[in-house]
Amino acid sequence: MLAINPPAPATAPTRTIVEVVRANAQTHPDKLALVCENTSISWREFDRRINKIANLLLSMGVAKGDNIAIISPNSIPYAALFMGILRAGACVTPLSTMASPDALQKMLTDCGAKAIFVAAQYLDLVEGFVTDLDIARFALDFDHPAFQSFSAAVEQADVTDPNIAIDMSDAFNLIYSSGTTGTPKGILHNHWMRAAQMDRVSPNGYDDDARTLLSTPLYSNTTIVSFLPTLYGGSTVYLMPKFDARGYLEIVEREKITHTMLVPVQYKRIMDVPDFETFDLTSMKVKFSTSAPLRAAVKAGTPTGLKAKAVKADVLARFPGKLLEYYGLTEGGGVTVLNSAEHPDKLHTVGQPAPGNEIRLIDEAGNEVPSDEVGEICGRGPTMMAGYYGRDDLTADYIWRDDAGRVFFRSGDMGRFDKDGFLILSDRKKDMIISGGLNIYADDLELMLLADPDVIDAAVIGVPSEAWGETPYGLVVLRAGATRTGDQICVDANAKLGKSQRLSAVEIRDTLPRSSIGKILKKELRVPFWDAVKT
Repeated sequence: MLAINPPAPATAPTRTIVEVVRANAQTHPDKLALVCENTSISWREFDRRINKIANLLLSMGVAKGDNIAIISPNSIPYAALFMGILRAGACVTPLSTMASPDALQKMLTDCGAKAIFVAAQYLDLVEGFVTDLDIARFALDFDHPAFQSFSAAVEQADVTDPNIAIDMSDAFNLIYSSGTTGTPKGILHNHWMRAAQMDRVSPNGYDDDARTLLSTPLYSNTTIVSFLPTLYGGSTVYLMPKFDARGYLEIVEREKITHTMLVPVQYKRIMDVPDFETFDLTSMKVKFSTSAPLRAAVKAGTPTGLKAKAVKADVLARFPGKLLEYYGLTEGGGVTVLNSAEHPDKLHTVGQPAPGNEIRLIDEAGNEVPSDEVGEICGRGPTMMAGYYGRDDLTADYIWRDDAGRVFFRSGDMGRFDKDGFLILSDRKKDMIISGGLNIYADDLELMLLADPDVIDAAVIGVPSEAWGETPYGLVVLRAGATRTGDQICVDANAKLGKSQRLSAVEIRDTLPRSSIGKILKKELRVPFWDAVKT
């Protein structure tokens, strides 16, 4: 595997997360560790379950570094499995519930998973092929002749701590990209990378009796980066199997939640709850936002008599607690942070590089561009992946080196710095539209559409054009009661856009497709247009 050699954080980690979780269970065994719906377990019981799962895996011959897969909604068994796999010295491989059966089969084959744990809700995604694989199969909450009962197997396992020695260089987790075409890429994190992330525990209050509510799926790095610090700090994780805005607010009020990780679309839905003001949310200390920019221009709903307000400003005004927006990639590298309350004039940015992180901007030839010009964002920091699993070639393609030979990760995102050093995102490089030889950033056009009082969601994609190669095409969702046509919205937007940016058309949709963590699936939007010109 290629050597990445990330820089050390200000305080280098000396203990793995496995060691700290074990110690936390001994320090406060009666404290709540996990809560999900109407079920909860103490740290003592959590530790026992972790031991049993680890011993179950070891009794099957699972060795250090072996990949163990999970496909399930958020649950206490899922959380216990996550930590039990690690205590056995194995590598957690959480599978996306958004992936197709074909992609899932490729993931399991690629990583050579030794076992898979499946919830009934997602059995249909793997049932058609999993019995053809040389893999142990466990049913989390159903009976099936081709699967062992997870609960029965764990009940029979030894409860003694196996005390497997874990090295910082050992594999921690393997997270696969969406894998809609070809072989999905497995992003490998080691124990060092995850332990290095724990430097944010104390500053963000995770070790001060935190009660963290997680409503995004545990297979996502978005969730993991809040799940692990809560356990590391010895606090309590509250899990939602499925996000519901009203249900979320009810849990915050009832359980006096102090910390949360949300993606932009969730913030929008929460702020759109008609009686939001009736919920007591004063327990909230820190709210995180990541996975996509929480755009300053994305509007909350417009209840009767109220003017549309940008979600980020609305969250600051009405939702108690600090709002921290993180920009970074699952692969790791450079991270930026925006404390929105401290920088209300920078809500259009994703903040400044976090301590110990560096961001460079490069052009197509790999040369650095001035910070005030748009370039591809490359990052370097203490938290960087070990590489793409089994694919040194892909890892090498992902790397950019500075003049000193230091490794930076290419993000595929375009951006520039303002005069104060705050990073402004432009677009995904692959989403950039090249029309008539000119680069058009879809993000700029989307912000123009979202400035329209009738538009509550928008995406701009490149579609085929005989004259220009491709041309910008807008897709929008309108507020309830809006009567304007797509043509009218297009004309109004084009009147404010530069000549080279103008939209060829705007189409009205009921919804825009999004991933489970709220990212608009632009590839899904583009496919019908480009497939039409192939036939």
